[in-house]
Amino acid sequence: MSTVEISGVARLRDISEDEFHAAYGADRFTSSVLRSRLQYVVEHMSTAFMREAFSPIIRDWYDFACTISGPAEQDYPMAVVSNSLTPFLGTMADALRNTVVEYGVDRLQPGDVLICNDPYRGGRHVNDVLFIRPVFVDGRIVSFVNMCAHQLDMGGTVPGGFSATKQNVFENGLVIPPMLLWSKDEPVRSTFSLIFDNTRWGALLLPDFKSMLEQLKLGERLILENIARYGLEAYLGTLVYATDTSAERMRDAIALIPDGDYEGSALIDADGTDASVEYRVHVTVRKRGSSVEVDLSGTSAQARTSINAGVLDAKTAVGVALTMMLDPKVPFTSGTWRSIDLVAPPGSLVTALPPDGPTMMFWESSGALIAAIFEALNPVLGERGVGGDYGSTNTHNSHGLRADGTLWTSATQAGGEHGPWGATRHGDGDSYTVLYNLNNLDPATETIEHDSPVVMLRKGHAIDTGGPGTHRGGAANVRDTLWLTDASHWLSPFRTKEPSGVGANGGRPGPNGAMWFFPPRDDGSAPSGLVGFSDEEYAASEPIAGMLNIQTKKLDPQGVYHHFASRPVWKTSPNTVLRAMTNGGGGWGNPFEREPAKVLRDVRDEYVSVEGAARDYGVVVVGDPALDPEGLRVDEHATAALRKGR
Repeated sequence: MSTVEISGVARLRDISEDEFHAAYGADRFTSSVLRSRLQYVVEHMSTAFMREAFSPIIRDWYDFACTISGPAEQDYPMAVVSNSLTPFLGTMADALRNTVVEYGVDRLQPGDVLICNDPYRGGRHVNDVLFIRPVFVDGRIVSFVNMCAHQLDMGGTVPGGFSATKQNVFENGLVIPPMLLWSKDEPVRSTFSLIFDNTRWGALLLPDFKSMLEQLKLGERLILENIARYGLEAYLGTLVYATDTSAERMRDAIALIPDGDYEGSALIDADGTDASVEYRVHVTVRKRGSSVEVDLSGTSAQARTSINAGVLDAKTAVGVALTMMLDPKVPFTSGTWRSIDLVAPPGSLVTALPPDGPTMMFWESSGALIAAIFEALNPVLGERGVGGDYGSTNTHNSHGLRADGTLWTSATQAGGEHGPWGATRHGDGDSYTVLYNLNNLDPATETIEHDSPVVMLRKGHAIDTGGPGTHRGGAANVRDTLWLTDASHWLSPFRTKEPSGVGANGGRPGPNGAMWFFPPRDDGSAPSGLVGFSDEEYAASEPIAGMLNIQTKKLDPQGVYHHFASRPVWKTSPNTVLRAMTNGGGGWGNPFEREPAKVLRDVRDEYVSVEGAARDYGVVVVGDPALDPEGLRVDEHATAALRKGR
């Protein structure tokens, strides 16, 4: 069923009630209500799971997703998704189909839970395990209710997994092919043993597994209640209707792009081996009418380490980029990609193959694909362009022992995981949020300090780091973390060589960030106060990654690149401070057309310095923002002269 089958080029709102009922088994009102009720199902599952989750990456990061898909005879349409992690939502439609088809749809029985975590079958990385529960009516599978959740550990050479140093799938972690975890609601001991014999922190994984089973049962029960209330025909029709609506809206969005061929690229600095190889994602966007082809030819070959992405991750990134640029309200279903063709030569950085193309840090390379599409399309979208976001996470993963000998671990909590968005025609970019490609939560400071022996010393924006524009890009975030014990760190900043926050409509890109360690004082004690930003303090630091001045170790776009894996594992002593500074978001529009009053406000709020106001915006601000912020004023005559001269 689709709108094409109904009446050629007819739009959903234009077809008659009889045509609608014939296509979807219900009237418009019923289909709309039923779709909303199914949306409630996945959100109810999500809320319950977050409340019960033991693993901090689920509880604090929202690192999971819930979806509902249709049966095999409909080609498994993914109709509704939870408001959660985008890389999961974009891959789960294909992951479900691949997993069920390989296992055998005819082998599934009521009460089964099928799992798989293979990145090459379903996208993402091995820590992300897909859980599938078939929904039966009268002995027939009519739907699937699904969850994908990041497990805190899935084995491999690095506790927690987050590292760019792993060189093949065997180092990456346990790969689970399609197999049952529960059979007729009874646990399959061999599968549980396989997982827990190969992973760390099983005490956290096991209760999460049990919780997921209960959420899948909840989803199944609510789906069956809706089928009983509205009928099976209406339910199945609504699954198709939901995908048709997003397909139609994406076609409308694509039509906004002028016909033509557009190229863009984005850089991944290096891999986890050395700094001798740069990796570039190249894209050619070919747009004709209401369809688009995204060609990845020319992208670098797959990396030597686990910074790669799989083809399903690339497919997801394309959907995210076009949605964010053209119409963020497009419902994210399997219909989103109906008018999008992907040309994806195998064995590239974003279409990696086993065994030598491990995919642990997949969102970094697929995020670069998003930036490449922004670079390709922003020049032709004009005022509809969107500034690029931070585009990375500077992921930090560490572990160590407490004074009592117990193990602690910190995964994606203390690096630069959150940062700015780019500006749009509607206003300035947010300065502290998640990537366009993620949609997770920000762990609370209290939670981070509870889970690990750390003190969060600083979490705030950095001055002069938002991409200048009529609307300013979001400012970079600076996070300083004091580590109270010996620690082993895996650090993964990949986007520090060139701007990731691309500009739009004449706006300028946001500058790049970096990472440093600041060692304890000579007597081993912690710094006496906050680590500042002076030349002396940076000179005493140990650079981790970034373009830095070789003498001062401060940010310098013309400086020397410091490689994040120059030490595969960074060992620190107690009272070391880790500083992660993100990149800045891209600006929108001519910076010299920004209202002087907005520049004055930015100087007062320390988003922009007095010097930066004149340099980047042509606005002369008089006064001292540190000692008398309310006394600042714009010198209108000097500003007019400066702007005229530029």
